[in-house]
Amino acid sequence: MVRFSERLVKIMNNVHYNVNGLLNTQRKTQLKNVLEDIQGVQKVNVDLGRGSVEVNYNDATNEQAIRQGIERVGCKIQ
Repeated sequence: MVRFSERLVKIMNNVHYNVNGLLNTQRKTQLKNVLEDIQGVQKVNVDLGRGSVEVNYNDATNEQAIRQGIERVGCKIQ
């Protein structure tokens, strides 16, 4: 008799954007909160000094949802 163990593996994806509109820590916090609220987003790193955003996410979301979140807080992707 052979037993099989089924394991759910979620593929992790990573995107990096340079953005305009990261003017202050308040905007940074807003952006981070919006992105972290997207189902499937695992980790968000917003670098205010460089004007960049890095997002790790799984198959529960996609780049379009992440881009829309960035634009929703008033940032523009370069």
